[in-house]
Amino acid sequence: MNASAFPRPEDAYDADLDESFDLDMSYARPDARGPAPAPAPVHEPLQFTAPIGSEPAAFPAAAVPAAPYSESEPFNPVGDMVAGASAALAPLEPALPEVVSSPGYGQQDPSGVAIPRIAIHVFAERQDTLAAADRAGKDRRMARATTHIRVGGIPAAIETYAHEPTPPLIIVECLKDPHSLLAEIDGLAEVCDAGTKVVVIGATNDILLFRELMRRGVSEYLVAPLQPLQLIAAIGGLFSDPAQPFVGRSIAFVGARGGTGASSVAHNTAYAMSERIGANTVIVDYDLPFGTAGLDFNQDPLNGVADALSQPDRLDATLLDRMMVRCTDKLSLFAAPATLEADWDISVEAFEEVTSRIRSTAPFVVLDLPHIWSGWMRRSLISADEVVVVATPDLASLRNAKNMIDLVRQGRPNDAPPRLVLNQVGVPGRPEIPAKDFGAALGVHPSLIIPFEPKVFGTAANNGQMVLDLKDKSKSAAAFQTLAQIVSCRELPAVTGPKAKGKSMFGSLFRKG
Repeated sequence: MNASAFPRPEDAYDADLDESFDLDMSYARPDARGPAPAPAPVHEPLQFTAPIGSEPAAFPAAAVPAAPYSESEPFNPVGDMVAGASAALAPLEPALPEVVSSPGYGQQDPSGVAIPRIAIHVFAERQDTLAAADRAGKDRRMARATTHIRVGGIPAAIETYAHEPTPPLIIVECLKDPHSLLAEIDGLAEVCDAGTKVVVIGATNDILLFRELMRRGVSEYLVAPLQPLQLIAAIGGLFSDPAQPFVGRSIAFVGARGGTGASSVAHNTAYAMSERIGANTVIVDYDLPFGTAGLDFNQDPLNGVADALSQPDRLDATLLDRMMVRCTDKLSLFAAPATLEADWDISVEAFEEVTSRIRSTAPFVVLDLPHIWSGWMRRSLISADEVVVVATPDLASLRNAKNMIDLVRQGRPNDAPPRLVLNQVGVPGRPEIPAKDFGAALGVHPSLIIPFEPKVFGTAANNGQMVLDLKDKSKSAAAFQTLAQIVSCRELPAVTGPKAKGKSMFGSLFRKG
């Protein structure tokens, strides 16, 4: 169907994107100087769905100069801008512990991306693009979408949609020169239905080509080669909900077996994130019959989690705030009812919906998961942004931890492997598996080893305190602060005041003569 029969959407382009690429169009390369070409008729915009909230660039197709597309002398102002910004800002990135595995500076982090239930068709030419699309389609964030991957570029897409309707999103790859790419896009627009979003993957990184594609209604332009997470982030950006722009990072703690102290590790780590790092954090205790979060923080057990799970569709910001218990200024708690009066037979969808709603309330959400196995447990582990498996150095923990880590790795092919925390290490008289051998058997090096300090943990539990408050100089307290930095990818704030005296690396430069 001819796209010109439909009106062009009036939605403006993404303001942030337009601002990033707002170059002076009077700029010309030395070899492109000379009299300006005669103005040509403006090409009729094509009927693709443009990104929401941006402004189309009034740049006629005929005015695209051929010189910037020369492959012998590449012209890449966008790459120069990004490289310059990265070089200028890279020293400002905080130095994280060596064990931290997080997206590098400048990479897109798709945490919190939610892809709706849509059909996505991919027409790729490069083998690495086909592989990246296949890995992206298997990602946890794409679980609700249906992805069809086909070999062939824009011509294959044109042939396909000449006989069938187009899906909500089409991703096409074209490795030809920019002028041929634009011609093929014109042909694709002739067979696309109104409202279809189109993402183009090309080989030329050029601001002029980008603007022309945006003017013609293409939703996004990516430069090959691609990484799976880059493709996921681009798709998520096209379908993001402006009414809910914020999604916090979820961190799931689970014990390899009962008695490993996973709840204590989760609660103390969350407390360190809120009080030492200063990040707003929410603890969600999903151990409904036996949860200990209320006891650990000396709070009366409320039915916060249970009430939320019983009515997930009615949750809003006001209702969530009433269900939470505020432990400190930056730490809130969804406590478990800790009662056996109900069977707690709750659907997987209810847990997923409640977790999603809670993630909109704080930058970090710590999920305290029980040592059980069910459909919602599997879903919670795979969908979490970070998974921490807490184990003790014994054979049962080794076996269970390996099963969990293998499962999570299989369900999260594009994410970092789960974190491994060895707890209660050094129990007198107990034979233990060395940490090195424990990690080698799992293929995951322990991110943290917490020593056995029964007096500190026992006193803190009985008093309803955190280890950081009871004995902040202990090895366990230092371990929790380190783990908080690892899972949050943030540094502890610099020490100020008298305690910092003499500790600055620049102190010797400012000594009085």
